[in-house]
Amino acid sequence: MTIDWQKEVEARKDALLEDLQSLLRINSERDDSKVTADAPFGPGPVAGLKHMLAYGERDGFTVKNVDNYAGHIEYGEGDETLGIFGHMDVVPAGDGWDTDPYEPVIKDGKIFARGSSDDKGPSMAAYYGLKIIKDLGLPLSKKVRFVVGSDEESGWGDMDYYFQHEEAPDFGFSPDAEFPIINGEKGNVTIRLTFKGGNGTDYQLVSFKSGLRENMVPGTATAIVTAASADDAASLTASFETFIKEEQKISGHAELSDKTVTFHVVGKGAHGASPQSGINAATFLATFLNNYSFAEGAYSFINTLAEFVHEDFYGEKLGTAFEDEKMGKLTMNAGIVDFDPANPENSLVTLNFRYPKGTSAEELQAKVQKTVGENATAAQGDRNQAPHYVPIDDPLVETLLQVYEDHTGQKGHEQIIGGGTYGRLLKRGVAYGAMFPGYTDTMHQANEFMALDDLFRATAIYADAIYRLAK
Repeated sequence: MTIDWQKEVEARKDALLEDLQSLLRINSERDDSKVTADAPFGPGPVAGLKHMLAYGERDGFTVKNVDNYAGHIEYGEGDETLGIFGHMDVVPAGDGWDTDPYEPVIKDGKIFARGSSDDKGPSMAAYYGLKIIKDLGLPLSKKVRFVVGSDEESGWGDMDYYFQHEEAPDFGFSPDAEFPIINGEKGNVTIRLTFKGGNGTDYQLVSFKSGLRENMVPGTATAIVTAASADDAASLTASFETFIKEEQKISGHAELSDKTVTFHVVGKGAHGASPQSGINAATFLATFLNNYSFAEGAYSFINTLAEFVHEDFYGEKLGTAFEDEKMGKLTMNAGIVDFDPANPENSLVTLNFRYPKGTSAEELQAKVQKTVGENATAAQGDRNQAPHYVPIDDPLVETLLQVYEDHTGQKGHEQIIGGGTYGRLLKRGVAYGAMFPGYTDTMHQANEFMALDDLFRATAIYADAIYRLAK
């Protein structure tokens, strides 16, 4: 049977786009301040989860909500199960948007909204790929389960809970990266540096705040400093203005009020897996403040950022640099930067490492601690994901690459990334699309978008791939 997948997508693209826009209007950011028994990650993620599952119910699939942590949409029967893993949660919208991040806008052939490319757009493409198969009544020999998550951008608590209550699929993919395939992912661990409180007398760091998530490059930073005199504060303000003029990568301004100066720096947000593509506002601000005589915990905090973290994308200053021939270089992102002298337990810097095989989270922690010495205490975060790899000759990888080649005319090849996707949940799990080679990566950034042509082309690829894997 020859199926024109593009034609089937064309017949449904208006409905697909309408469903996607409705999903994108949901602010599904995690909010721990509003967690309840019925909303384990706050009201936003569970709203996104329920909305997606409602599409499955509407379209006649077998649907299950697993206690508002995650859920699935199933079709077909068989001894084996093909899993498809998407997620409805999103990173915080942050600043710098030209439009409302939760009111999707279609412009220049692109749909702009938080989640459009990570991961509501690709998830909707994969869902419609499965829907096409159901609509056409195509016979399958395997069960297909579309698993919908709600905590991918934070701690993966959704999948921990899901797999405690549901059997894992036998193999599968996540539409949460790029084509032609992602069959390898670096390890992922966060080393948290905590600092003592305290300040000096010449200059006091009242507060320093930057960052929204460990896996985002901070695009903005704010610090409040009190000087010994009004003259010192005025001089500090003037020096900062010169610093901003000389630093071409950032912008910013300072507000002077008697002895107190409030600094604002604007860099460029980016995905924490590619820190070199962003401009970390926090570390730039720290390099400026490091020229002044802070003391105690404030000094340790500022100096550590300036000396060991600033533009150290590959862990060279920290002593953690490592490279594997297949997986490439380790990367490091300082995602959350916070100093509160009154509550030192809240003063921390999170260092998110994406590391290749050949090193370990324990080794990274030890090396960081050795470098920072007594300035800070290094400890692992809540989750450590080891490096993951599915060989290129695995039938899953071979089939997905062949589908990609058949639809694009381009040769498929394996890829290994620093980003972590749900593909690594399965031993035989990969990430597959939905971004195409040459795309502009706006994930975790302001003005996130997905090109409509890519959305529809990915839908056809997903439909064909699901059918070939499950028929």
